[in-house]
Amino acid sequence: MGTLRLDHINKDYVTEGIPVPALHDVSLEFHAGEFVALVGRSGCGKSTLLNLAGVMDFPTSGTVWLDGMNTSMLKDAALTQVRRDKVGFIFQSFQLLPTLSVIENVELPLMLAGGPHPRAVASERLRWVEMDAYADRMPHQLSGGQMQRVAIARALANAPSLLLADEPTGNLDNATSAVILALLRRIADEMETIVLMATHSLEAAALADTIVTLQDGRVQSVSPMQRLTGKH
Repeated sequence: MGTLRLDHINKDYVTEGIPVPALHDVSLEFHAGEFVALVGRSGCGKSTLLNLAGVMDFPTSGTVWLDGMNTSMLKDAALTQVRRDKVGFIFQSFQLLPTLSVIENVELPLMLAGGPHPRAVASERLRWVEMDAYADRMPHQLSGGQMQRVAIARALANAPSLLLADEPTGNLDNATSAVILALLRRIADEMETIVLMATHSLEAAALADTIVTLQDGRVQSVSPMQRLTGKH
């Protein structure tokens, strides 16, 4: 079962030799199947927290634990494997490779991981997001919402325990955003994946189990949401 724990995380960036604090003493813990919304104004530390959780960046001090592993103790090869096998990323700008077809975009991380039957697994991921009928199309032939669904299928390719979504509906209209958010909700519920989403949208955050409010790099509040399913 997936777990993500951040223990007393501090993150500073250095600008012209001067440390600029981005996160201050952040301690959070999330579990398999939990849908978490990070909210707050631009510059509050949401994207920094996502990067640290996905071991794309490292804290100045403190520890990030993923599935019981102290990520600060891992060597480069192990870190690469963790990013590939345990973490999925969804971006506001989709970031599909324009020269690859839909199914090839989803298949690529599977091929890099060296797992068996990458085409069959990619096809199954596309069916899950209801994009299998578009498998042979190129990204430029898709709408924004369709591209984001393909990007989600790619992020799920290796069945990660942690899915990171950075403003996943930022480039989409309201109706399409609702489809994407419902899909993220299903991922948490049906795949028991930890979904960690940074968003400016309070409507998007309302679908989460937990809302973490950040301000100036600090956790202001952690609010469990009551849902009709009874899940917290």
